Amino acid sequence: MSAAVKYTLGRIGLFAAVLAALWFVEMNMFLRLMLALLFSATLSFFLLKGLRDDMAEEMAEAAQRRRAEKDRLRSALAGDDLAEPDGERREG
Repeated sequence: MSAAVKYTLGRIGLFAAVLAALWFVEMNMFLRLMLALLFSATLSFFLLKGLRDDMAEEMAEAAQRRRAEKDRLRSALAGDDLAEPDGERREG
C-alpha cells in the first residue's frame, strides 16, 4: 500500500475518531464537523508525521523519475537517437 493511501486513511481515521468523541457534546452538527476537522488536522500534524514524511519521500522519488524520463524524451526528440533509457548516450 502506498504511503499516500496510508496517510489519507490515517487522516480519515483521526477525523472519524474526533467526530465520535464530539458526538455526545450538545452543539450544532455543522459546528461539530468543523471542530472535528480542526482538531483532527492539528492531531495529524503531530501523530502522522512519519506517514507524511514517507509520502513526501515517495512523491519526491516519483518526481525525479518523471524528470529523468522527460529529459530522456526531450533528448530523443532533439535528434539524439542514441539516448539510452537511463539518460546516458551510446557511442557509435
